Amino acid sequence: MQETLGDRAVVLGGSMAGLLAARVLADAYADVVIVERDELPHAAAHRRGVPQSRHIHGLLAGGQRALEELFDGLTAELVDLGAPAGDMLEGVRAYFGGHRLQPGPSGLLALQASRPLLEGSLRARVRALPSVQFMDRCDVAGLTTTPDGSRVTGARVVRRLDGSAEQTLTADLVVDATGRGSRTPAWLEMIGYPRPPVERVQIGIGYTSRTYRLVSEPLDGDRGILIAATPGCPRGGALAAMENDRVLVTLYGILGDHPPTDPRGFADFATTLQFPDINEALRDAEPLDEPVPFRHPASVRHRYERLSRFPEGLLVMGDALCTFNPIYGQGMSVVALQALALRAHLQQQARPEPIRFLRQIGRVVDVPWSMATGGDLAFPKVVGQRTTQMRLLNGYLAKLLAGAAHDPQLGRAFLRVAGLVDPPQALLAPGVAARVLRAGLRRSQSPQPDPPGRQASCL
Repeated sequence: MQETLGDRAVVLGGSMAGLLAARVLADAYADVVIVERDELPHAAAHRRGVPQSRHIHGLLAGGQRALEELFDGLTAELVDLGAPAGDMLEGVRAYFGGHRLQPGPSGLLALQASRPLLEGSLRARVRALPSVQFMDRCDVAGLTTTPDGSRVTGARVVRRLDGSAEQTLTADLVVDATGRGSRTPAWLEMIGYPRPPVERVQIGIGYTSRTYRLVSEPLDGDRGILIAATPGCPRGGALAAMENDRVLVTLYGILGDHPPTDPRGFADFATTLQFPDINEALRDAEPLDEPVPFRHPASVRHRYERLSRFPEGLLVMGDALCTFNPIYGQGMSVVALQALALRAHLQQQARPEPIRFLRQIGRVVDVPWSMATGGDLAFPKVVGQRTTQMRLLNGYLAKLLAGAAHDPQLGRAFLRVAGLVDPPQALLAPGVAARVLRAGLRRSQSPQPDPPGRQASCL
């Protein structure tokens, strides 16, 4: 255990980012207090503060490895609780760029736990840490600072009970993990600091999800189906086997073309996807609930790493820093990688240095943000700056995915990058580029048909 850096750290927010921050801080501070608006359940359950928990959550391979590093044995625990798991390229029908990736061993684990199960298991692990205390049903009223505003000294909280008085939690460090509704930009302005620059990509995505029990065996032993939207067919969906013998289906569309929430409209939307697998799987499935919607207007990144001034004693993590288009499944995995960056920072410093940490964590976000925004801007109607480099990379990626329909090594290379295991440059390595070139030559000399089952029309 590393040397204690302070008496108390306060984490604002008890969702994924808050739990992972608390796990790391428990090794560096005598006491860690998690402040959360919701009442936190002791078991796996949906809660108001995580409205997206009723939808499929992707845990990328890089995120799974990071969580396992922070919580030894977590993967095995989740599998014991019923979460399906297996190789990402075997047992999952993955359609990208209008092509099904050729199955084959990838060495990447696909862990298909529901958000409530995953978060509930993490929360139980964090509750078991002797130095961690939860304060749920509390609102954060603001920060406390030194008179000159140079240091944050704690947080002002109000318990959500009638007649409760405001309480000040003094702290050596405060971590904002409150998510998309973070008020840190406003709090900074109130104490004389600039707000961070903000980048937005208006994707206008909407998705609707429904839980089923499969009566027959339409998956032929597969654990899931992923049909990614393409510029030619900007609708997509996923079906994932979950714990308790359920399957969760999420359908989505961009730029306001959202799946309906009535059962008939939801089923009809599934028939418009580019490939029929999800629609066919639902024909004899038993619905277990009603369709539930979620909307994500824009991906937003607060560029804290570009600030030259920032108060001591305050850090920002998770969705409070950056929210991604959820169809790429990056959110939880990026948060896990941020937690590893926080651990490394605390091990290297005598005390946290916010500006240095925000720049370090900015580098963690750079790659997934570039990948997500590049993917969004592949859709012509999405507004944003398209550089020549981005156009060339998107064109190359289309050729790679076409080759991956017949070459599992290309699918493996793609998934390692998409899964935040390898850097994007790995797709340009000589061995990969040569495979892409050979695949293109084969297609030009003797065009091969796409995998069977393509639907006649997207819409």
